Order: sequence, then C-alpha cells, then structure tokens
Amino acid sequence: MDTRYLQSLVAVIEYGSLAEAARRLDLTPASIAARVRALEQDLGVVLVKRAGRNVRATEAGLKVLERARLVLREMRDLRATAGDDTPLGEFRLGVSTSALTGLMPPVLAGLYRRHPKLAVFVEPGTSSHLYRKVIDGELDAAFIVQPQFSLPKGYAWRLGAAEPLVVLAPAALRDRDAHALMADEPFIRYDRSVWGGRLADRYLRQHAIRPRERLEIDGLMAIASMVREGLGVSLVPDWAPDWLDSLGLSRVALPGVAPVRRMGILWATQTPHAGLAEAFVQEAEHVLGRSRKSQATT
Repeated sequence: MDTRYLQSLVAVIEYGSLAEAARRLDLTPASIAARVRALEQDLGVVLVKRAGRNVRATEAGLKVLERARLVLREMRDLRATAGDDTPLGEFRLGVSTSALTGLMPPVLAGLYRRHPKLAVFVEPGTSSHLYRKVIDGELDAAFIVQPQFSLPKGYAWRLGAAEPLVVLAPAALRDRDAHALMADEPFIRYDRSVWGGRLADRYLRQHAIRPRERLEIDGLMAIASMVREGLGVSLVPDWAPDWLDSLGLSRVALPGVAPVRRMGILWATQTPHAGLAEAFVQEAEHVLGRSRKSQATT
C-alpha cells in the first residue's frame, strides 16, 4: 500500500474537501480523488462520502483514520532515523499564527544556521488546534499559548515570551486612558474561541467594561490592519511590538499589572524526533532571550 494514498485520505477527512486537500498537498483534486478510490478498492470499503461540496468520513473511514495517522507517523520517524544525508530528518512544527510575524522568523533563521540540512514543515493555526496535533503525534512541537491544564505524561512546555495585554489604537489616541478607549471607542474583539481572546474577554468582564463592539475576529494581523484603518480599538497581546510600531499604531498600557499571554514551546519528549525538538527549544531560548535583553535596554 502506498503511504501517499493514506496521506491523501487523512487530508481529505481533516479538511473536509477534495479541493482543500489537493491545495495542501500540491496536487489536483482529481489526483486526490483517484488515490482515495484506490485505497477504498484495496480495503474493500467506502471511506468517504460527498455531502454537497464537502466530503465526510464514513464509519469505516473514521476507523481507518487513526491507524492511517499512526502509519504515516511511523514512516516519518523511520525516514528520519535512516536518512544518512539528512541526519536531523524532517521537523514538523506548529506555529500560532500571530507568532509567524513576530517571534518565529529569527528563531528559524538561527536554527538553520546551526543545522543547515534540517528540513522544517511549518503548520500555522490556533493554539488549541496545534496542541491537539502535537498530542496526536502529527506535529513534533508547537509554539503556542501555554495550556491552562496539566500536560499528559511524555510532553513538556517551555516559556518563550510573555506578552502583556495592551489596547491597540490609532496613533492619534495614544494619550487616552486604556479603559476609556475600550468603553468609548468602537471595539474590535479578539475572538473568544482562541486562548488569547479568552484572556482579553476575562479582563473586560473583571473590570466591568462593556465595549461598543463592532466586530469579533480571529487574527491579530487582521485586527492591527483594521485598527490602522480607523475601525476601532482592540485589546490584544503585545505580540510584535516592532511591527506594530512600523504601522504607526499606539500600544496603550493597561493600568496596574496587565494580564500576560504566555507563549512557549510544547513538544513530545519520548519520540525519535525529540532531539529535533530540543534543538528548536535551545535556539528559541537563545534568540528570544537575546530579544528580551534588547528590549529591556531600550
């Protein structure tokens, strides 16, 4: 059985669409459909069904899904262990979308300087989504918001950056009080379905602030762009100060001690790729530690 067929099946079920699976795997929808049909013929069962433009797994498909993920993970680990020309193998890394613009580029640049043969696959997403991917063994590590619960045995988390909440506002409002800004100005809410958005929502409720909510959105870059266009203000982690400053936005501090979004690295400690994860952790600590020292002196 060709493991590429399993990869196509997993992608179709996870993304619920032949077109999206094809885009992710850089194939045509027809090729993806042919692979899934071949797998169904090989196993003698129907694995997926069409529902309009979407595709969903049958009962048999759901049963096969977890075993398919396991086979693909084992094949990845086998290649990483056996590859002589790429001794570090492939590192599958999840990165919280907001960290892609601020924290991650210098970390990856440093990692490549130390390990030029390393191949990295980066999957962006929300912290909760990437957490599950690491626990399921589909990713080797993830740079995410600190989970608010105990980790399963065999997993570790290391702090990378502490990002206090700030009110993001147009430059003309930089001298206004943070609470007054959120109460008086149109408000762009950071999506409460993501961990950072819940932190912001908790702060608003604790201080009895009822903002004039204009919209709610997941995506800190999108929020920053909307604030720059004058659509409102927002309560967000101070995730990329240099980039925000370059947009001409004000980061208004909250009174007292602000809640902090703690970003860090989650990884599995007992897999063949644990060494790759440790190398990533060390580089992240080096780069982010240097960045914190630089900010403290400015």
